[in-house]
Amino acid sequence: MSVALAQVNVSPCEVSNGAGFLESVREGNRIFGSSRHRNSRFSCLGGSRTKNGRNFSVRSAIVVTPAGEMTTMTSEQKVYDVVLKQAALVKRQLRSTDELEVKPDIPIPGNLSLLSEAYDRCSEVCAEYAKTFYLGTMLMTPERRKAIWAIYVWCRRTDELVDGPNASHITPQALDRWEDRLEDVFNGRPFDMLDAALSDTVSNFPVDIQPFRDMIEGMRMDLRKSRYRNFDELYLYCYYVAGTVGLMSVPIMGIDPESKATTESVYNAALALGIANQLTNILRDVGEDARRGRVYLPQDELAQAGLSDEDIFAGRVTDKWRIFMKKQIHRARKFFDEAEKGVTELSGASRWPVWASLLLYRKILDEIEANDYNNFTRRAYVSKPKKFIALPIAYAKSLVPPTSTRTLSPLS
Repeated sequence: MSVALAQVNVSPCEVSNGAGFLESVREGNRIFGSSRHRNSRFSCLGGSRTKNGRNFSVRSAIVVTPAGEMTTMTSEQKVYDVVLKQAALVKRQLRSTDELEVKPDIPIPGNLSLLSEAYDRCSEVCAEYAKTFYLGTMLMTPERRKAIWAIYVWCRRTDELVDGPNASHITPQALDRWEDRLEDVFNGRPFDMLDAALSDTVSNFPVDIQPFRDMIEGMRMDLRKSRYRNFDELYLYCYYVAGTVGLMSVPIMGIDPESKATTESVYNAALALGIANQLTNILRDVGEDARRGRVYLPQDELAQAGLSDEDIFAGRVTDKWRIFMKKQIHRARKFFDEAEKGVTELSGASRWPVWASLLLYRKILDEIEANDYNNFTRRAYVSKPKKFIALPIAYAKSLVPPTSTRTLSPLS
């Protein structure tokens, strides 16, 4: 149950070195520079080695302070360490150059298809599956626009491995191969057209590989875990599958040169937006997840409310459930509030798609309330008229200049 991303069909196949998986490109898609085909084309992902040290515990860790004292590190603190690393990377890049260097089109290995065609394909996928977000990206500079499309497509492909129609065939080994393929992308060895777009993007922008690895770790978590003991565990999952998107995107979106906010705080706000979006997904999809035997809600908080998994599987909307849901919605809104503080600090041309995403996703929480908290049999969604109303509001907010003195809080 990962962040709302578009479908890219994935199905299993056999490869010479063991079980693999297929990457399906829908009718009209282009891969390796081929022309449009009536049928889907497929390419097997090869296998590779298993790396050590990939996983780390979801539970709070015991660490030793410089003074020799034992203390507990929460998931938020673990994630913030990643935030600091990403922010430092951007600051180093800003000190080295004021302008982003854009590389010329290069041939993609395979059939001499140009890199520009790869970005065109990313554009098509984004336009098809994320119409509102795609519209917002059209205000961005061409270089930033193409880069955000490439990242968007990679996230969708990754999400589909465990959330798509063929998710039951995906194994941990398949995710290991996908991570090895990611390493190749960052090392300038793309496997296909879509990989090539991402490989070019990460060579031109100060994008670090860690959030991408962490998203794949979130997919692994979905394979082995269907319950979360407390919010600390759930927070780490939300970071993996959605907060990572914010960390990937900030270097592309850019920070307004007039902003006085710290780089770390802007990253933290982007992280908060990802967490808020994923919590909203979880609350919207309670019934759908329950039908798959999954409960993405803190078990300790359910127990405190006098609820259990059985109540969720039965789909009972009771006063206890309403009280529980009110608290969960309140938490999600707090993350949205934290995210708002950072959107204004982004580059002016990049703000509109982020504001649109924030406002529209937050409205899903309103719809859950309007449905009397019945997220078992009624799916909360934002109607087209409400979307049309939100878009000009988002655009108006995108015109607000960054604050000159505010420093955002490091943790939510």
